[in-house]
Amino acid sequence: MISARKRIWGWYSFDWASQPYNTLLITFIFAPYVGELMQDGARAQAAWGFGISAAGITIALLAPILGALADSSGNRLRYIWLFSALYVVGSFGLWWASPEGFNLPLTLFLFALGLVGMEFATIFTNAMLPDLGPRDQIGRLSGTGWAIGYLGGLVTLVIMLFFFAESAATGKTFIGISPAFGLDPELREGTRFVGPLTALWYILFMIPFFVWVRDPKPVKSAKGAVRRALKGLATTLRLLPKTPSLFSYLGASMFYRDALNGMYAFGGIYAQGVLGWSVVDTGVFGIIAIITGALFAWLGGKADVRFGPGAVIKTSITILLGVAIAIVFVSRDSLFGVALPDGSRAPDIAFYILGALIGAAGGTLQSASRSMMVHQANPERMTEAFGLYALSGKATSFLAPLLIGTVTAISGSQQIGVTPIIGLFIAGLILLAWVKPKGDFST
Repeated sequence: MISARKRIWGWYSFDWASQPYNTLLITFIFAPYVGELMQDGARAQAAWGFGISAAGITIALLAPILGALADSSGNRLRYIWLFSALYVVGSFGLWWASPEGFNLPLTLFLFALGLVGMEFATIFTNAMLPDLGPRDQIGRLSGTGWAIGYLGGLVTLVIMLFFFAESAATGKTFIGISPAFGLDPELREGTRFVGPLTALWYILFMIPFFVWVRDPKPVKSAKGAVRRALKGLATTLRLLPKTPSLFSYLGASMFYRDALNGMYAFGGIYAQGVLGWSVVDTGVFGIIAIITGALFAWLGGKADVRFGPGAVIKTSITILLGVAIAIVFVSRDSLFGVALPDGSRAPDIAFYILGALIGAAGGTLQSASRSMMVHQANPERMTEAFGLYALSGKATSFLAPLLIGTVTAISGSQQIGVTPIIGLFIAGLILLAWVKPKGDFST
């Protein structure tokens, strides 16, 4: 008999195991590395945007169908196994992103494959959240899970910076040593090890999840599962306008989560291109953001229990909106319109502060959003609801990268290129006005 405590800690282990994909690959190590290889910040930002948008379209199309299928067949774990395999193959394959004969299309394909695996596995693990405890404690459980995930990202980022990720200029890591295991700094093998490390970390720390977590629903017959899933999904979509709170929340989260993901996806490339940061510099920035993210995700879970997820979400979006506006006015030559002398550290300090705010508000926003979805969803179709939640997060997830990529390509400026994020946050904040704290299905 597996205890409730083990089930909770097993569920937490998914956040710990999967967070390095976000931390190391999307934001702080691999994306800036691609920017270095391409030697053109604007072109790298545009290419990265188009690559992520392709993965987002795939996720948006399939997420609600897969969620409905899991509810219909009653077995979430087999889907988690399947998409975990995509996560591992995609992330491990990034080892071959060598500076010699760098293949951008293959690199983006492997990155997208792993990203699709992570996002789809997250749908099914999120759907298990209501089964872990009483509804009034969902916010605390979600916040703790996010905090543990951030800590997992922090540990792997420190490992990469201290022992593997080398500076292109010196060939040394953050602590001044050559990459571990005799990896060749000339071929950037230390930095490229981020792919295998992300994959191996996931394999190791998903063991508690698969040992301790069980789907509480009995496994149903697979016969007719696809037909039942599609029929149920069609009914849910048809009735969405009759559940205005859920409808508005899915619309709001569609915009503000897309904006937040845009910040995460382009933060490293932006700093590398606009401020001239190295992979190591960006990694230090990441440590600061992750520490504040872990702390405030945990505190946000407590605030969620006391004030409700809606208040936490609105506060977080407001902070992130201010940060998105501020980022546009930070460059190597000026800070908020004030010209700077050569060699000034003011832009670096400002970006560190903005990174800390992104980490803090981003952590609370994601934790509270997951909690809010539990309150908005039909309890009988929870996995389908989280599939729709993934859809709302990905239906326009191609939009932020596509807009950023397009505006950057047209303007030739990374600063102007990130401005679409501002409008997306505003749209999300407006739509939250129609969301009920306890949703449409509360009694």
